[in-house]
Amino acid sequence: MPGVELFVEETIGVTDAAQIPKQRGDQLLDSAVRYAEERHWDVFPGTWLEAHEGVERCSCGAACALPGAHHARPDWAEQATGSVTVARRLWSKQPRASILLPTGRTFDALDVPESAGFLALARMERMELTLGPVTCTPDRRMLFFVLPGAGAKVPDLVRKLGWAPTSIDLVARGEGDYVAAPPTRLGGMGAVQWARRPTPANRWLPDAEELISPLAYACGREAAAERARRP
Repeated sequence: MPGVELFVEETIGVTDAAQIPKQRGDQLLDSAVRYAEERHWDVFPGTWLEAHEGVERCSCGAACALPGAHHARPDWAEQATGSVTVARRLWSKQPRASILLPTGRTFDALDVPESAGFLALARMERMELTLGPVTCTPDRRMLFFVLPGAGAKVPDLVRKLGWAPTSIDLVARGEGDYVAAPPTRLGGMGAVQWARRPTPANRWLPDAEELISPLAYACGREAAAERARRP
């Protein structure tokens, strides 16, 4: 079955670089179905990339910030489905559509800069913390999947650790938002990949409170380094 090794092929290590895989319709359909079937995640199809005079552009027709990786219709929240049958039908209609996962339902995501994310991830692994899936995006972000409700908790958790929430680049993505899932491509930059792939071992997600300390610390270091680089 095409894509049976998808989660392995699109995983990157903490220190290892990975070749960006090509995005094929069979990969997208198979992945969307597997997310619904194996993880019980809601999925919905977004925009896709179209070749125009040798240049890939977003199917929305605009100069958007997330070409090929944003919602294609305003009622996307209602379109999101956990049904394997419906997911298969949706991607059969548009095999190139990006795979988008609504947050605030079965998971939220803690969104941080990639450099801070890898620093935090290495520290979490040394601490043997329980981790959920983690993605890396082509625009150099990392997203840590946690239990729903993180959006309401994170600002106070960050304050308790001594940082102002607005002073560090750590965003909780919850209800009303969504994330792109592998192997969705973002413009010409490459594909979303797994830094930690979904496995039976990480089916049960951590609470944001369990991860916030190493993430906030890494984001705080990144913010301090950025301030030091400014003239």
